[in-house]
Amino acid sequence: MSRTGRLFQLMDALRGKRRPVTAAVLAETLGVSERTIYRDMQTLAELGAPLQGEAGVGYLLRAGFFMPPLMFSPDELEALVLGARWVRQQGDAGLAQAANNALAKIATATPKDLRDDMAETSLWVPLFPDSAGLTLHAAGARSDPAPAQAAHRV
Repeated sequence: MSRTGRLFQLMDALRGKRRPVTAAVLAETLGVSERTIYRDMQTLAELGAPLQGEAGVGYLLRAGFFMPPLMFSPDELEALVLGARWVRQQGDAGLAQAANNALAKIATATPKDLRDDMAETSLWVPLFPDSAGLTLHAAGARSDPAPAQAAHRV
């Protein structure tokens, strides 16, 4: 893996953490040495990444920092497609449209080979009546949208 790719993976590893992560944990996660993590953290700090922490204590990405994901793995894309398909079938019309919009945005930002994988995935969500006995229409809208709308507002 290139150093640039590793720096992005390092930022991604820190993105979801609320507590400092030690260099040892990061090194194990990325399959590199602790010394490499220390050098990479220094590089990220020099590039302006809002990092807190130090060697021996751990590192944390400061709150409020947003770095959009640059690439999804094939498994992450399949999970997103499956989830969006579920929402299209189980949610109200507004959620169904939001799921379609999200998939379109993801597809636009995804390389062609992975975009093709998204379109050709064999993962499908079965059509089941919900627990209230309401059936789903082909467009994904419920015959009674109140439960889904309530869940949407939560």
